[in-house]
Amino acid sequence: MTTTSPRAIVLLSGGLDSATCLAWAMQRYECETLSFAYGQRHSSELVAAKRLAATVGVPHRVINIDLRSLGGSALTDDTIDVPENEPAGIPVTYVPARNTIFLSYALAVAEVTNSQAIVIGVNAVDYSGYPDCRPDYIDAFSRMAALATKAGVEGNPLTIETPLLHLSKANIIRLGTELGINYALTVSCYQADADGRACGRCDSCRLRRQGFLDAGLADPTPYQD
Repeated sequence: MTTTSPRAIVLLSGGLDSATCLAWAMQRYECETLSFAYGQRHSSELVAAKRLAATVGVPHRVINIDLRSLGGSALTDDTIDVPENEPAGIPVTYVPARNTIFLSYALAVAEVTNSQAIVIGVNAVDYSGYPDCRPDYIDAFSRMAALATKAGVEGNPLTIETPLLHLSKANIIRLGTELGINYALTVSCYQADADGRACGRCDSCRLRRQGFLDAGLADPTPYQD
């Protein structure tokens, strides 16, 4: 008798963490990837997301959201510089309510596609201090999702999977390497150029570079300099 694999929507930014999540999820679910063109500084990460999905042969969906009209973040407002030395506290690269917006869209896609899970690469160890990457936030969103969806009301709430939540960047890289990810295909930089080359100076680049050093693995990231 043929059994149907459970389905999952994987939020795929094109970066290191989300690529690792996709590889992790593909061992457990039939996957569809979801990316967002939200007015971010560059499209290199969306190109990377499309390339990653095509490489592993999973469906890829892009949703357009205009967060640039709201501004309030160095990633959506060109008048705010991307800092190269982040001060303490929540950084200016935090995009207000971004994960809540992304997860809400993913929730809708999951219901339409009869998916049982949403996989997101939030991390509460080596990260930039964003409030919507904390375990308490994921727990609260999961409770809301159970109340706000047809699946939840009918007793089949979707699972919000966060496989990287408690891993260091080095351990994320080790996991992805074991799963066969080519990290050269990913773009994590906040201000990558049109070819996807990283600046090597922003907070995301520093965390990524240090992760490879701590993992004892060669960094395949293409840098501008």
